Amino acid sequence: MGRHDNSGTRGSRPGASGSGATAGRSTAGNSVRKPARKPTGKPARKPAQKPARKPVSPVYRRRRLFVGAALLLVIALAIGGFAAVSSLLNSGQSSSGGGTGAPGQATGPAAGPGPSASPTASPSASPEGNGCEQNLVTVTAATDKPAYAAGENPLLTLKVTNGNRVPCKVNIGTSQMEFLVTSGSDRIFSSTDCQADSTDLVKTIAPGQSETANFPWQRNRTVQGCAQIDAKPGAGGAYYVFTARLANKTSPKAVFQLN
Repeated sequence: MGRHDNSGTRGSRPGASGSGATAGRSTAGNSVRKPARKPTGKPARKPAQKPARKPVSPVYRRRRLFVGAALLLVIALAIGGFAAVSSLLNSGQSSSGGGTGAPGQATGPAAGPGPSASPTASPSASPEGNGCEQNLVTVTAATDKPAYAAGENPLLTLKVTNGNRVPCKVNIGTSQMEFLVTSGSDRIFSSTDCQADSTDLVKTIAPGQSETANFPWQRNRTVQGCAQIDAKPGAGGAYYVFTARLANKTSPKAVFQLN
């Protein structure tokens, strides 16, 4: 009996199956659709709207006005105070500037028929200020030495000092001053006894400053009316007292010795 050759049948199956698979794939490939792509661009955002301001209440507005007015007042007071301090400082500098020089000094003529003492003018001081108390204007007396040898003439000095904090006007002319020398109760010499003439000299003395007037005493005696006296003060180590007077102010005593 002859064999049936099944090679053809076997060979046809793969072909059929292969064509069917191919058809199936193509059909499936034609039926599947890809989904449409969405647009990638983002929509523009709308600008955020600011919330509407709340209306300012009248009470809050009044408070702001009050605070602003107070601030302006404080600034005005500060400026005014600074101006006042600056004016005060400038006034103090101008007052002290005139008294920096040395006090004025004058030497009177030799004692004789008409002794006098006329102090020369010192650098001008500031104008007189309010509040000048006369009790703070003092007068002192001094001699250039505590003791003098035979033939030495004492130099008598009258000094007026302004102890006020403001300038003071003082008359330091010969019409107001006197150089007086005494010994115990004995009146030895006075510059007004034989004074030929007297003058007024009003000076403005700065605070803490002084004016001086010098008088060289010739060891002579005088009396009121300038009568002639031949007697002279004693010597031998006697002590004498010098007192200076300016108007109604009298200095403390200055004691010196004559040999």
